[in-house]
Amino acid sequence: MTQQTTSTATPVRQRSWLIKLRQRNVLPGFGLSMGITVLSLSLLVILPFAMMAYTTTQMGWTGFIEAISQAQVKAAIILSLKMSFYAMLTNMVFGTLVAWVLVRYDFFGKSIINALVDLPFALPTAVTGISLATLYAPNGLIGQFFDKMGIQVAFTPIGIWLALVVVSFPFIVRAVQPVLEELSVEYEEAAAVLGANRLTTFRTVILPELFPALLMGAGMMFARATGEYGSVIFIAGNIPMQSEILPLIIISKLEQFDIQGASAVALFMLMISFVILLSINLLQWRLSRRVGAK
Repeated sequence: MTQQTTSTATPVRQRSWLIKLRQRNVLPGFGLSMGITVLSLSLLVILPFAMMAYTTTQMGWTGFIEAISQAQVKAAIILSLKMSFYAMLTNMVFGTLVAWVLVRYDFFGKSIINALVDLPFALPTAVTGISLATLYAPNGLIGQFFDKMGIQVAFTPIGIWLALVVVSFPFIVRAVQPVLEELSVEYEEAAAVLGANRLTTFRTVILPELFPALLMGAGMMFARATGEYGSVIFIAGNIPMQSEILPLIIISKLEQFDIQGASAVALFMLMISFVILLSINLLQWRLSRRVGAK
């Protein structure tokens, strides 16, 4: 009698385990879709980076340090990081302002402006660079006014900053805009009723809610700006030690058939972007935990 009860209980337990497994995987085809995902990421992301790292390891650690420690490379690294940081700060201010206008106000042509925000993503970067160089050249439509004031925009680091601001502008707007749409106006009204002015309301009510999204958008645009090439190359001037960006160093090394040197600089750029994104994700995780604890 006991053996029969045990034998009937075992299939019941197996069926219950299968039911739980099916409930856990509601959508069918998880194994196949997961395999395709891993294969795609391996071919498109992991394998190229692995080959780049393998090519760099052939020159050794000493060769890697020498490749990125050259004076021309160091100047390009400093210039790229500095202009990317300035562009990030600029877009954090004006990108947040544009997102605020698009969310909080209704006006004629709002949909057109909303679509124009994504235009830097749609345009080829070379088109953006040529357009900016034409506009801000000393004899350009806008550049001639700066030239009269003794300010040259195109073919200087200022032109690099301008190009990076344009191509990375949508990152901040599209990161902040959904958060503003979810943020109720009632919080601002309550702060106003309690006697807070607009600056205090923004600093204590709005900014803490926007900060995680703003941080993520800033990190993504900074990582994008450090490796931007197409839009910058036409307006930078490309003078060594003055207006030469880091991606141009890679192209120059490839033209000289220095594959290992180009791979070393590219790997260093990848490390910079990875550290930036990792730091942003860790900081955002800590902020999310702090907000959740409250």
